[in-house]
Amino acid sequence: NCSVVLKTLHFITRPLSDEEGNFSLAYIITIHKELEMFVKLLRAIYMPQNIYCIHVDEKSPRDYKDAVQNIVNCFENIFLSSKRENVVYAGFSRLQADINCMRDLVHSKIQWNYVINLCGQDYPIKTNKDIIQYIKSKWNGKNMTPGVVQPLHMKHRTQVSYKEHVHSGMSHVYPTKNIKAKPPYNLTIYFGSAYYILTKEFVEFTLTDARAKDLLEWSRDTYSPDEHYWVTLNRLNG
Repeated sequence: NCSVVLKTLHFITRPLSDEEGNFSLAYIITIHKELEMFVKLLRAIYMPQNIYCIHVDEKSPRDYKDAVQNIVNCFENIFLSSKRENVVYAGFSRLQADINCMRDLVHSKIQWNYVINLCGQDYPIKTNKDIIQYIKSKWNGKNMTPGVVQPLHMKHRTQVSYKEHVHSGMSHVYPTKNIKAKPPYNLTIYFGSAYYILTKEFVEFTLTDARAKDLLEWSRDTYSPDEHYWVTLNRLNG
């Protein structure tokens, strides 16, 4: 019962300020367990002017998927990713899950300004207004995806090919003996956080630019590619 969900969980139903109403955020949330934690997170970051794409791991139990679907059905600005991945920790599938949501978000009727990615175990310590004001303070038109040139102790992540082994409860990534080719366009690989705040323009760029597409393909058999993909693209000239 959606009215009970909204009332008992105290979801915010209108923008709390003009500034927030005029600055929509998009969220990508990748989840696979602990429904109650997900609901607490969603309730904490929910604003009716924002938009939320939820990626549920394909391996999650049916009753978990159904419960998430029932919650999502109560909101016009929350939806499930149109394509689900069997997410493997440190695998390409984790990066692909975000990209699936991005492809959905760029076609949204809501004109969002930035996208923030989270996992189901995250929880905010700032309000929606705090986040917006921080973005506007010194990051207006810029991406937050910090990183450094690939350190020596991380070279192995992109020097040999890795494969995903998907199995219920035992999924993992393992190295092969195949040496990888150099990155496309002779790109310098940077490493940083898998978590980001990105402009809509940058998201559109990553989905359409040939360099972004080729780097994505090259990253398919690397270890934890979400820790180098965004940060490397953000450092391209121009």
